Amino acid sequence: MAPSRSSKARSRDTHHKAEELSAHLPALMVAAERVAATVSQGVHGRRRVGQGETFWQFRRYGYSDSTQLIDWRQSAKSVPIYVRETEWEAAQSVWLWRDGSPSMSFSSSPSLPEKTERADLLLLALASLLIRGGEHVALLGTGMIPSTGRGMLMKLWSMIEAQEKNGKTPDANGAPGGLPGFEALPRYGRVVLIGDFLSPLDDLHRAVSAFANQGVRGHLVQVLDPAEETLPFAGRVRFDGMEGEGDVLIGRVEAMREKYIHRLERHNQGIEALAKSFGWSYAAHHTDHSPEASLMALYLVLSETAGR
Repeated sequence: MAPSRSSKARSRDTHHKAEELSAHLPALMVAAERVAATVSQGVHGRRRVGQGETFWQFRRYGYSDSTQLIDWRQSAKSVPIYVRETEWEAAQSVWLWRDGSPSMSFSSSPSLPEKTERADLLLLALASLLIRGGEHVALLGTGMIPSTGRGMLMKLWSMIEAQEKNGKTPDANGAPGGLPGFEALPRYGRVVLIGDFLSPLDDLHRAVSAFANQGVRGHLVQVLDPAEETLPFAGRVRFDGMEGEGDVLIGRVEAMREKYIHRLERHNQGIEALAKSFGWSYAAHHTDHSPEASLMALYLVLSETAGR
């Protein structure tokens, strides 16, 4: 009888096979999976409302609730009718979107990724985390049906890659300024929008309100290059418009730095206030920071709001 292979040898072979498999994956997918794996190690148990078996809470019956959820024993104790909620165990659907407009193709340094690259990484890493949790995801504006599994993650990547090659953004509805177009989503659905959100606040308000008025909860992740917040240039500088705005030649950039920074701060505060007014969350991410911290914060926010 031939001697059995040692566990060490089997482990070594498995490791080699894993390396061979990952070598055929696109670099972006490998990076996204690595970020997701790092974040998942720091995520603990989550309590969320859904179709589980463990009791969570009672709440008043709503018009959109199924009568099967009514707890008649609890309701008999008082006038209001109550439904019984349990901890989240069923799959949830999350629609993801990132801005693919020309303004996102900016990096102030060769050592920093373009905003588009970082947005893609955050989107795919978040999708990986959600799929690991059994949730369904889809790319907003593509007509995709939310699904789960590693095959869906690869589909997301391939669609983003195809859009970039064709020079198209992930929203097919032609919203202005790199914003998502309207799409009818199920009530209580969730969306995550990732972009620089440098569009006029009125345009952003229209885009967000279209989803919020459907009862959809959302999260805005603003991705900025550090130079966009500090304007670290000096002297005579020509700024090229990336979305057809034309060029602007400024004689002394440092003379307008303070005014520029103040205006951007007010704009970003407006974004945060807008999100808050609809019960959405807002977070800023800078391309010179690691993606793990932002991804962890976003994932925890999704976990907290899923059952509201």
